[in-house]
Amino acid sequence: MSGPTFGQAANDAAPTSAEYTFRFVADKDMFYVPWSGNGEELERLLTCIAQHKGAILEGTIPVEVYGYCNSQATAAENLAMAKIRSNRVKSEMILRGGLTESCFTTKNHTSGGNQVIVRIILPAEKPAGQPTPAAPAPETPATPTETTPADSADAVPPVLEAPAEETPVDAGEKSCLSNLSLRANLLRWATLTPDVGLEWRIGNRWSIGVNGSWTSWSWNDKERRYALWEVAPEVRCYLGEKRAWYLGAMFKAGQFNYKLSGTGRQGDLLGGGLSGGYLLSIGRSLSLDFSLGLGYLDVDYEKYIVVDGVRVRQGSGTKNWWGPINAGISLVWHLGN
Repeated sequence: MSGPTFGQAANDAAPTSAEYTFRFVADKDMFYVPWSGNGEELERLLTCIAQHKGAILEGTIPVEVYGYCNSQATAAENLAMAKIRSNRVKSEMILRGGLTESCFTTKNHTSGGNQVIVRIILPAEKPAGQPTPAAPAPETPATPTETTPADSADAVPPVLEAPAEETPVDAGEKSCLSNLSLRANLLRWATLTPDVGLEWRIGNRWSIGVNGSWTSWSWNDKERRYALWEVAPEVRCYLGEKRAWYLGAMFKAGQFNYKLSGTGRQGDLLGGGLSGGYLLSIGRSLSLDFSLGLGYLDVDYEKYIVVDGVRVRQGSGTKNWWGPINAGISLVWHLGN
């Protein structure tokens, strides 16, 4: 539905309802404002809120929010996804429209497509001498619903599915692509150490991923050298309603060869620990991942000098490190969005 619609019973003044529909990508709970006309619909909704803000805050004009989802594997997952989607739209009305949570009546459904419908009930004056129309009987939903607060007497508005051509990727492709992300640690790239990774979301909260780094530089007629490779698998659990914060466990292994002075060191590193961070969305398909890993590293190395182009061993050493073992500001590209 692309704009507000109004209805009135014949020969009787009755409340009118303005309805606004916001589309969501299947399998996603993010509210993409620029997509599928959501931006224009949001502006119309905020204009209506601004015109009636006082009455809405006083509770004389109800605001009903209906969340829908049918793209998950189970009814419970559909209901959870619909709830998050409703909260995304309500957040826009709270932050940009100045409303509060108490202004809303929310109903979430396990069918009806992938959308959120907002309905604002605008009162109309009753003509003199006319009886007050009886409230319509509640409509029994065909699928499990979640209502906040108690069920309203108004029937759920009709649901319009998003046209098939508006879906950016077909359902078969989304089941695979939408769970994958490519990433690049910008901090490592700034030190001339190319770093790329891949993350696969398992469900709504868990993911597994791996990052790899490799570089090999020499200068001053190969008297100086900076070379290494690392691989770091990681398991993450995303927290909170928005699933932006996360905690994880990581493992790291690699080899290095540093010669930044007269004596060089080359050897192996092995360790792991806990990771954590925050995922900041910067667009429909891009995010910035701020991460930090704390744990243990075991480093075994040999010292050497170069004589006439030949490495001459000068001993060995071991270092056990407790503390930061990884840090990153990574650019993340969500495939399939």
